[in-house]
Amino acid sequence: MTAQAPATAGKAVCARVEQVSKLFGSFAALRQISVDLTPGRCYVLLGENGAGKSTLLRILAGLLRPTHGSVKVFGDFEPQQMRERIAYMSHAPMLYDELTGQENLRYFASLYPGRHCLSPEEALKQVGLDPDLNRPLGQYSQGMRQRASLARVLMPVPELLLLDEPFSNMDIESARQMVSMLAGFRRADRTIVLTTHQRELAAPIADWVLTLHAGRVASFEPGSPMQ
Repeated sequence: MTAQAPATAGKAVCARVEQVSKLFGSFAALRQISVDLTPGRCYVLLGENGAGKSTLLRILAGLLRPTHGSVKVFGDFEPQQMRERIAYMSHAPMLYDELTGQENLRYFASLYPGRHCLSPEEALKQVGLDPDLNRPLGQYSQGMRQRASLARVLMPVPELLLLDEPFSNMDIESARQMVSMLAGFRRADRTIVLTTHQRELAAPIADWVLTLHAGRVASFEPGSPMQ
């Protein structure tokens, strides 16, 4: 039997995943996943490689469509219709190594014409990077690269933030600083869903911990986030 999310009666729902399965040929990456995500909460996805964490994140982002079941965000919309309110940070940085952090963000800002966004300078300061650092991204430390990636997805001020392994290859102090930044994002009544193999790093902001096993929900437990 598929484990279910806690009841959300009377609460706003940022995203609703109902009986979602995702097949790649004969391989089932997700099997009948059901979960509700509420605003102002952080959901941490755990599971071994191949458990379905990244697939679920990409479906929420509107980058994949479920084979069966449905996903609705911000009411009765499909993720593909609401991409301007959703931000997805993949495991790969998706930035240009030959450009500085500010040059990278200026380029991505140009992809949002007429839309209210943080300025590149504001986004970089928000993640603790010097916007005037005149160094190509290829010379950044791994922690700085991850911060620059986070600045890129925070720039359009999303309401649903999806992060795939945001602490990957980061030292402990850099990861803690990123958690502190994300805590501020969550307190702004926005929703965070992140995958990680390092549960202890995400514990300070984890309102709920969702563990996947072989594409199914193995457990859905409350976390103990710092307020």
